Amino acid sequence: MTAPVAPGPADLVISGCTALVHDAAGQVGFAEDAAIVVRDGAVAEVTTAAAARDLAAAERLDARGQAALPGLINCHTHAPMVALRGIAEDVPVEEWFNDHVWPIESNLAARDVELGARLACAELIRGGVTTFADHYFAMDTVADVVAETGLRALLGQAYFSSQGPAGRAASLDFALRRAGDADGRVTTCLAPHAPYTVDDADLAATAELAREHGLPVHLHAAESRAQTERSLARHGVTPIGVLRRAGLLDVDVLIAHGTGILESDAAALRAATGRVAVASAPRGYLKFAWDTTPVRLLADLGIPVGLATDGAASNNSLDVWESMALTALVQKSATGDPRWLTSRQALHHATLQSARAVGLGERIGSLAPGRRADIVLVDLTGPHTQPVHDLAATLVHSARSGDVRTTIVDGRVLMRDRELLTVDVPAVTRELTERLPALVARGHGRRIQEYDA
Repeated sequence: MTAPVAPGPADLVISGCTALVHDAAGQVGFAEDAAIVVRDGAVAEVTTAAAARDLAAAERLDARGQAALPGLINCHTHAPMVALRGIAEDVPVEEWFNDHVWPIESNLAARDVELGARLACAELIRGGVTTFADHYFAMDTVADVVAETGLRALLGQAYFSSQGPAGRAASLDFALRRAGDADGRVTTCLAPHAPYTVDDADLAATAELAREHGLPVHLHAAESRAQTERSLARHGVTPIGVLRRAGLLDVDVLIAHGTGILESDAAALRAATGRVAVASAPRGYLKFAWDTTPVRLLADLGIPVGLATDGAASNNSLDVWESMALTALVQKSATGDPRWLTSRQALHHATLQSARAVGLGERIGSLAPGRRADIVLVDLTGPHTQPVHDLAATLVHSARSGDVRTTIVDGRVLMRDRELLTVDVPAVTRELTERLPALVARGHGRRIQEYDA
């Protein structure tokens, strides 16, 4: 916590909260009866409520009884897929893709993507998510929705090799055109779908484009152990080996899922010269009966693991709060060690590690001077969060996304006392419902791709 604040009016002062803060080593701690001072969209000071009591401010929020956290980050999702929530349940992943999702996705129009993205942004804001990483189609519409709703996002236009050279060109064109949009809240990336849908030549070309233009890459890889085994049988290397061979470990790359990463992949990951990160969405893995992301192995390699939900078509929700709790619980089960992950480690994954995973580790992820003012206020007064003996455990294992009262991005309040201020949910759901019969039709039998990983 800093010294008393300097004089001068603030844009926003949040006072009386318990603030989640990080020490010089990045470890999570808590500051009681704190005040957060916001100027020009950034955190100016984290001080005491007493020190900020008489500070002039355009807006003040009384946050007594609430915890202030850095906004949560969904490190891998497909926001428009909320339109397909519950469309394919209790089936293997091959059937999920080939018989349900990919035939339906061939019906998608830009308006469907826009409506799905709007609904998703409302869900994210209500759940305390201030940044998301998305990898989908018609991404110009998603970038427009991000600008209008006030969120922050890392966006990429997905492509398959089956689209020919035009797919990769469109991904690059989007990344170059939309970088820095929404007053800098939109960052962009190249987005090849996966090693099993994008061939080696396209992956290598993507790595070259990433180097040439200074762009990160966001793709699915080693999603499951079965994918890894098939890759070994067909190509003689794991999916991580495919990325290494293509040069994608020598640029900044965000790998979605990675549950099929093996200990034998450690050497390739250790030798990577790019910034490698992994996004983990544990709820979806439980639904598909997959293994979980090897978080401990990745931690030993110094690779940040960010929290994610994947798309709501597979995960049914965009609740990063749930991902945080499941990460802590599933890792205990997977390692047989109740000491891993701790609640504080889970909070670290949800904040600084997730920020680093999406390439924004110097801008967001902590409540510290100079960081963007992406802040959520969490009500701790409910019966399910009282009494508080260990605040970290309360936040991870007792609190829920519905306890988020206020969501702020760049110092702008997007939700106040559970009231959404930037999305008209009834209007979105009304139009989306009208469009659903045409969207979910599967009689045509078309698929945008064949899943045979």
